[in-house]
Amino acid sequence: MRRKQNRLRLVAVRRISRLSHAVLATFAVLLVPAAAAGQQRPPLALMGTIPLYWGEADGLADLLSGAGALHWARAELEREWQLVPLDYLSAAALSSHRHLLLAQPRGLTGEENVALDGWVRGGGLLLLFADPLLTGESRYAIGDRRRPQDVALLSPILAHWGLELHFAEQPDAAPQLRALGDLALPVEQPGQLALIGPHAPCHLLGEGLVADCRLGAGRALIVADAALLDLHHRPQGACAALHGLLASGLRDLEPLSATGESSRSELTDLHVENMRCSAAEPAGFVPDTPP
Repeated sequence: MRRKQNRLRLVAVRRISRLSHAVLATFAVLLVPAAAAGQQRPPLALMGTIPLYWGEADGLADLLSGAGALHWARAELEREWQLVPLDYLSAAALSSHRHLLLAQPRGLTGEENVALDGWVRGGGLLLLFADPLLTGESRYAIGDRRRPQDVALLSPILAHWGLELHFAEQPDAAPQLRALGDLALPVEQPGQLALIGPHAPCHLLGEGLVADCRLGAGRALIVADAALLDLHHRPQGACAALHGLLASGLRDLEPLSATGESSRSELTDLHVENMRCSAAEPAGFVPDTPP
């Protein structure tokens, strides 16, 4: 009897070992794209309710079965960056990073607001998508905690940086491409950022669509719309817009001017990214041309 029990334990251990190896192999494929393997890429901390990293997978079972759609932006980001997902913005979690992407994050706690502000002022570079009325679709119903947050709840940190976020009523709520210097930014019912007081450390671009804030030794580039990060309906121009915003906000380049014009180095980067992405861009948004 004892010998039989030992044999059953050995079989169970072997099966668990095989399963563990299968899980690790699957995660290796998911976490390290073939194109990026072996390359030295700078780390990019990532957090938000838009599922850029895991997609709409509901746990390990969905990841293994492929039932949850992966986000198209992950492959684009991993061409240039080593992604490091975070779930809480403590000072300790941010201390080892210089670059941070927040994609429609949940409301931050007081501790997180303090940590984020201190991190940026200490030299951190932030790209923040804060949409007052998110239009992207989700497999999860309204009220489900797994659904991307429909409304950005970031008033405390934005006010601390001299900004207010408003929903901008528009006669035409259809998706558009909004010109921002050399960049065409896909938007849908975008918000509008406004300055608070005369000494706000930010300047506004694209009629308040974007705020470029120099805070201490760091920088925060804030976008009042997240339509370009739509998981299920990738907009036309989304790839180039994402790379352009990353190049503008997370690189040590000259800031965009108050008129929305890019510096020469940024224009070159954006031109290269447009060429890079053009073959893969789907049809979708209609350019927003002035009358």
